[in-house]
Amino acid sequence: MSNIDRKQFLKNLSVLTGMSILSTQGFAADVEWKKTKMKLGLVTYQWGKDWDVPTLIKNCTDTKIHGVELRVEHAHKVMPELTAAERREVKKKFADSPVQIVGLGTNQQYDYPDQDKLRASIERTKEFIRLGADIGGSGVKVKPNALHKDVPVEKTLEQIGKSLNELARYASDFGQQLRLEVHGQQTQELPNVKKIMDYADHPNATICWNCNKEDLNGEGFQSNFDLVKKYFGDTCHVRELSNTDYPYTELLNNLAKMNYKGWVLLECHTNPDDKIKSMREQRAVFDKMVAAIG
Repeated sequence: MSNIDRKQFLKNLSVLTGMSILSTQGFAADVEWKKTKMKLGLVTYQWGKDWDVPTLIKNCTDTKIHGVELRVEHAHKVMPELTAAERREVKKKFADSPVQIVGLGTNQQYDYPDQDKLRASIERTKEFIRLGADIGGSGVKVKPNALHKDVPVEKTLEQIGKSLNELARYASDFGQQLRLEVHGQQTQELPNVKKIMDYADHPNATICWNCNKEDLNGEGFQSNFDLVKKYFGDTCHVRELSNTDYPYTELLNNLAKMNYKGWVLLECHTNPDDKIKSMREQRAVFDKMVAAIG
């Protein structure tokens, strides 16, 4: 993505919020903000990947970011290999804090031409589903994740969709939402995501919007958003909201129009020295952007 033009971003944000200096309009913006139910959380992709569970909870609490999608295989070590007692301990630590486990972020994918690999990934996903239920999460994120030159595109999309269908049915028995991240070369193209979800017709199969540059392809953001918005689950990934190379204002406005009650999760790709400061900055940007929604 291109470099951040902070001056231009602040100018744009000022236009959105400038009228709030008037008391009546400021009150209206505040009411609209309170009516908007979307929440800000964190994906422990780069920011948080080196924190154990107590540190993660503390840092999220201190920055008022009260939801986390735990990327598996990171320092928090929340994996299916945890014992029953360890799972209860993780659940208790979050339950005793203001921070909620939004879900688990896995790398499980279902595009494998090798059917043994496909079945192994499906079964591993089921392990994460059971783990998510045990620790108090609400869902599991998975990936499509690629097309293969020796396999017809439609066959791969159908295989991914039918795998999601099986897993969505399984996850529903554990109170877990199955969330397909819009991810992967070519599989993150929204027309392909739409085809996958047409095959995955179980209501518990959802997508996790991922703010890719491909969202702007074809007829543009709005057309692509409308193509799949009915499949949205409870999570949406964003990069730094202060970036100006993606239409975050348009995204949040669309979510508000949907009465979206899910999580907008920071999946930041940078590696700042002071991540706590950066989290606070993103909290402030999110609050201003949501307050400006009209």
